[in-house]
Amino acid sequence: MTPLLEVDNLKKHFPIHKGVFSRVSGHVYAVDGVSFHIKRGETLGLVGESGCGKSTVGRTLLKLLEPTAGKIKVRGEDITELDRDRMLPYRRQMQMIYQDPYASLNPRMTAGEIVGEPLVIHEVATPRERRERVAGLFERVGLRPELTRSYPHEFSGGQRQRIGIARALALSPELIVGDEPVSALDVSIQAQIINLLMDLQDEYQLSYLFVAHDLAVVEHISDRVAVMYLGRIVEMTDKTTLFDTPLHPYTEALLSAVPIPKASARRRSRVILTGDVPSPINPPPGCHFHTRCPYAMARCRHEPPALREVKLGHWASCHLHDGGVRFPLAKPAGE
Repeated sequence: MTPLLEVDNLKKHFPIHKGVFSRVSGHVYAVDGVSFHIKRGETLGLVGESGCGKSTVGRTLLKLLEPTAGKIKVRGEDITELDRDRMLPYRRQMQMIYQDPYASLNPRMTAGEIVGEPLVIHEVATPRERRERVAGLFERVGLRPELTRSYPHEFSGGQRQRIGIARALALSPELIVGDEPVSALDVSIQAQIINLLMDLQDEYQLSYLFVAHDLAVVEHISDRVAVMYLGRIVEMTDKTTLFDTPLHPYTEALLSAVPIPKASARRRSRVILTGDVPSPINPPPGCHFHTRCPYAMARCRHEPPALREVKLGHWASCHLHDGGVRFPLAKPAGE
């Protein structure tokens, strides 16, 4: 069965301009060869440190940013080279929920106008049907219909994000990209929004690309998880396998930093990474992670590891698995 979305070797490099004549002096390698797919009704969680390129992946696959290289396919059809007009039918099927629930809402429009704007742009239904559709969407996301006349500053953060979700649902999309949609909210509100997103997925058979840095949230909502580091995916598998048996040193370090009860903490070794994340302007040669990896070998410094299927359905990008070498979980070199 053809996946809803396929991304193959996606790259997004931002040029750096310097001098009076704005000559290109280098590039920011924000996304540097990312491949994955999302099936209908599935949630793929995309996790990693700040600045690793997660949000850029989401914006690029929606063509909000033009890709530098690679292919993007929706229902098997290549949309990579489509211009603005030819992209319009696909934009109805792919929507986004933004991180900041206030900055993403126009303060000069009422909440009802914000949610109904996609219907106006795509010339869907009559004005009366649009108002009915907007009122129904407000109820579905947990807001009273009479609040359609209020402005964004009159809502709380959680309510604003519900408006953003209603706007994303207006055109009945198949895919929604959530760009850290709960990271700016209180913990109690986060749970409500996550549960709402899961209920909507069951009701409308939605597919999600869920971008986040909170592993607890990702574990709750995702079917599969992809881990990014410095513009590349280093590991990808189903959430249970990833949390139980990570196959990449970076994933191991991320999971070891998740707060857990004291009793469990005694049975888990903490992995402390040394150094800072390298600059995406001048990433390290070979494996991008080798400057911080406790298991780094000589080949890691010059040979980029391919993302390959180490076990059935479990992909990892690490030389430790070449030739059947077993990943020494939680036992860094020198211990």
